[in-house]
Amino acid sequence: AIGETGLDYHYAEATRVQQLESFVTHLAVARDYCKPVIVHSRSAKQDTLDALKESKGDAAGVLHCFTEDLDMAKRAIEQNFYISFSGILTFKNAKELKDVAKALPLERILIETDSPYLAPVPFRGKSNEPKYVPHVAEYLAELRGVSVEKIAEQTSENFKQLFFNER
Repeated sequence: AIGETGLDYHYAEATRVQQLESFVTHLAVARDYCKPVIVHSRSAKQDTLDALKESKGDAAGVLHCFTEDLDMAKRAIEQNFYISFSGILTFKNAKELKDVAKALPLERILIETDSPYLAPVPFRGKSNEPKYVPHVAEYLAELRGVSVEKIAEQTSENFKQLFFNER
């Protein structure tokens, strides 16, 4: 895969132009080499979506550590992207994100750590580790009213589709 790449205007709006130039270059490399792209987007919804749309070609990928709204998630899915949830999903104040996780098709969802940050409850505030991914899966299963086995099976299949299928 290409990345992590993307746009983060939350702390670094002054570098908006440079970020966008780099992101567009990374998307072109992903397209040219037929590789999925791992996208970080924070406070940059429209620029991220515009860059993905303009990148042309089969720019499959994942919006990792997703924290945006349902509209962005649906628009990214329309462009062949997966949406990945981290420990943030388990946070008490993540109501809108929980609604997004319930609304998306399970066939387009991934789960992750974003290690060493954003450990899920009950480890919030500690260094995140891959061994905490099952907590995100369990929480997602509870939110959606399905078994954790179903979440594990489908997110594993989604991972394989994204990273190991020829495009």
